[in-house]
Amino acid sequence: MGKISNEELLKKINDKFPEQLTVVGEPFGLLTLETGREQIIAVLDFLKNDPALQFIFLTDITAIHYPEQEKQIGVIYHLHSLVNNVRVRLKVFLVDGDVNIPTATDLWHGANWMERETYDFFGVNFVGHPDLRRILNVDDMTAFPMRKEFPLEDPNRVDKKDYFFGR
Repeated sequence: MGKISNEELLKKINDKFPEQLTVVGEPFGLLTLETGREQIIAVLDFLKNDPALQFIFLTDITAIHYPEQEKQIGVIYHLHSLVNNVRVRLKVFLVDGDVNIPTATDLWHGANWMERETYDFFGVNFVGHPDLRRILNVDDMTAFPMRKEFPLEDPNRVDKKDYFFGR
């Protein structure tokens, strides 16, 4: 267990940002919070630079696509305080037509490649990013492969019929 409990961490965050974060849950002891894009950089900055918290390690930035929700695209940040041995997850959900969010590269230089990967696979536009371009897919690709926009299989494929498999 860490030096700071999730309750203490949540109280410290709520004191600084009253009613701007909601607790999503605490799966496997990982405190998960949701906030808006307007305050995400302020929250990240507070978590990193607060002398008691010291979340100096940005573990990951990624996204998720929930096509059935109103705010379909979620940007997820995983932070780790090495000093206190505690982790936190922050989520920001965006409407599909407006997937702009401020960049975290001013706080962590390592966010550069994580944000490029998230842009490449989910189409999230990190405003202020120094070099936001595709990193793993071809440059002229128009779709974002990790979004759930296409059926998993083509129902018209003839080689996937049951009788080919003895059923």
